[in-house]
Amino acid sequence: MMRAWILPMLLVLCGSAVATGQMFNGSPGTAAALFLAFLALAGVNSPLIFPRSVGAREAQRRSVADGRPIVFWRPGCKYCVRLRIRLGRSARQLLWVNIWRDPAGAAAVRAANDGNETVPTVVVAGQPHTNPHPAWVREQLSSSA
Repeated sequence: MMRAWILPMLLVLCGSAVATGQMFNGSPGTAAALFLAFLALAGVNSPLIFPRSVGAREAQRRSVADGRPIVFWRPGCKYCVRLRIRLGRSARQLLWVNIWRDPAGAAAVRAANDGNETVPTVVVAGQPHTNPHPAWVREQLSSSA
């Protein structure tokens, strides 16, 4: 779990260093703006923004049982962040699989994308869809409920 926090913590540390440099240069406004930008990047890349990941096998078992879509994602992916943010609270209804933590999930993504680990890959009713539009995913959620 600690590994998931490395990038966000590095972003906060770098933001602190850059802001401190700007403060010493006499630009407190720029320092504050840069620090806030680094904090935002850290937040977006933190484990807080994504629902808790499950393993690919567990996600597939649950999806068969209740029909919920599965989202294969990885930390740092701007398209995954876009999907998560645009889905809002409804993102909690999806089953999220972090392909960097689950080799079976990475294999499923490669199988669906001609050997590439292209994410987000959303599996609905056994059919993979690579980088779908968030509105389409929201429609799938409403039809599976």
